[in-house]
Amino acid sequence: MTTGVRGVGVDIVDLGAFAASLAEPGTRLTRAFSATERRQCRERAESRGAVPGEATSSSLAAGPARLDDPLTRHLAARWAAKEAVVKAWSAALYGAPPPIPPDLLRWAEIETVCDAWGRPTVRLGGEVARYVSSTVGEGARWNVSLSHDGGSAIAFVILEGPAAG
Repeated sequence: MTTGVRGVGVDIVDLGAFAASLAEPGTRLTRAFSATERRQCRERAESRGAVPGEATSSSLAAGPARLDDPLTRHLAARWAAKEAVVKAWSAALYGAPPPIPPDLLRWAEIETVCDAWGRPTVRLGGEVARYVSSTVGEGARWNVSLSHDGGSAIAFVILEGPAAG
């Protein structure tokens, strides 16, 4: 079986707007992240000098999120990755209708997780995993790059899988 690039997605997130969205009372944005994503972002923020219980708690509904909060930056990069995954998957399905209506997409089923050395990849679960498998094929591979600098976070995703045919 031949494999190759099936789709590419990129997304950039304005950290100020993202922080404001996280700070909104009752925001659904906090539910867009899995427990693993929240834990890995918190650990990464703490390893970069964030004070546990201070800056890190603000970004997940305990108070106003701050633009300079390391946890906000890490979550924003993962939000960009979720958007980039959907764009790469959509590119792989060019000409076909989306298999999941956008309003029914469960964002937490698209996880950006890191290995022990901090290298990110995408892990899919639930309906999203089933739909990706049925539309792109078994064994889809996600190549992910995350970055944040200044007032932005960005993600670049390449979807590799069985050649369309």
